[in-house]
Amino acid sequence: MLAPESVRKQQKRRALRENLKGYAFISPFIIGFLAFTLIPIITSLYLSFTNYNLFSTPSWIGLENYKKMFTADPRYWHALKNTLIYVFCGVPLRLVFALLIAMMLNTASRAVGLYRSLFYLPSLIGGSVSVAIMWRNIFGDQGIINLLLHFLGIPVVRWFGSPTAALWMLIFLSVWQFGSSMLIFLAGLKGIPKSYYEAASMDGANGWRQFTRVTLPMLSPIILFNLIMQTISAFMTFVPAFIISKGTGDPMDGTLLYSLYLFVQGFSFFNMGYASAMAWIMLIFVGLLTGIIFLTSKFWVHYE
Repeated sequence: MLAPESVRKQQKRRALRENLKGYAFISPFIIGFLAFTLIPIITSLYLSFTNYNLFSTPSWIGLENYKKMFTADPRYWHALKNTLIYVFCGVPLRLVFALLIAMMLNTASRAVGLYRSLFYLPSLIGGSVSVAIMWRNIFGDQGIINLLLHFLGIPVVRWFGSPTAALWMLIFLSVWQFGSSMLIFLAGLKGIPKSYYEAASMDGANGWRQFTRVTLPMLSPIILFNLIMQTISAFMTFVPAFIISKGTGDPMDGTLLYSLYLFVQGFSFFNMGYASAMAWIMLIFVGLLTGIIFLTSKFWVHYE
């Protein structure tokens, strides 16, 4: 019979082997998280306080990048204004359109599966370079829309010819890619018991009252989820603005979104320190906005 000390040693060795096996299985995630997430985050925080151009050693300058951002860079404020317009106009329109289509598809029909696939297709390929190029070619000066207008004898429109029009074309592109929100809304609509609508109908509620008193309250948790996810995604929009403006933000910085200006500062002007500071300000801003949405959700989100 083994002594108690020997038994404890064997148990420790066995536990150590089991732990090593576990660490071996999760090591790819740990290595990837450290190499591609945690270390870059810490490095960017340090670089935001430095003057760094990719080709020289970073030099510590303290808060100078942040001071320049807020006091000496008018393009920064223009990019922020464009992004806020893009987010606060595009996200509500996208969610409203997604909910409308979801309610239309929430019917018993043999072709509803085909319709769902067709409506989801823009989001399936959304955010890619090909979609942005297609959008630019459709609404360009020699695009399909203008060719059709010319054929009908209607004066052509320079859809990307003015800053305001170009920004709204980006917004319409984001609204067109509503498929993911639509599917989430559709799943939520399927989860609302029909008995609620039957009870509301018996109480004399018409279609609009049923929508405002039954559908929206029951969907409010899903609306909250979609609102937060789409808001964060909108702040990170880069590819459409880059492709449509060819990386310049033209016309007259009308398509200069925050992420595009960050890219220009970092990889065109090689101001990596300044770009890192911009990234951290955006992170803080999005975090605060998300927190505000969560705090206000207690007034309009209802749980069963």
